Amino acid sequence: MIVRFIALTVVFAGLVSAAHGHDARDYQRVEPLLDDKTTVLGQPLAYPQQGDAKIQSAIVTLLPGEETGTHTHPYPTYGYILSGELTVTYPGGVEKVYKQGQAVMDAVNEPHNGRNTGTEPVRILVVFMGVDGKANTLFPEKEQ
Repeated sequence: MIVRFIALTVVFAGLVSAAHGHDARDYQRVEPLLDDKTTVLGQPLAYPQQGDAKIQSAIVTLLPGEETGTHTHPYPTYGYILSGELTVTYPGGVEKVYKQGQAVMDAVNEPHNGRNTGTEPVRILVVFMGVDGKANTLFPEKEQ
């Protein structure tokens, strides 16, 4: 019991230290995923200036050959590939392939389409950094 208490105290102390300016690389069991100031297309990150900030997350699963459909994100959107392979086509024919363990800040206000180009389901943890009451993903072809 006392050993468990000490272990939890050490973990908690580490988390508190991390919240007070320590770099995640200072901790042996923390694996940094993404440290960037821009999206995948080089756009500077900008947070919403109006409305109440809201963060939402979801796990999106696409079967082999499935596509997301062309869509845009009006706010910063973070993705982490949990399993599988995702190919995303951006304007100008730019194509990016993301595989298990890769993280990405997706393009903002740029139409793109993701498709599972692998042989197994692709699972993506998606974190939307948007505004309460506003859509995080827009599908232009469905809004006509």
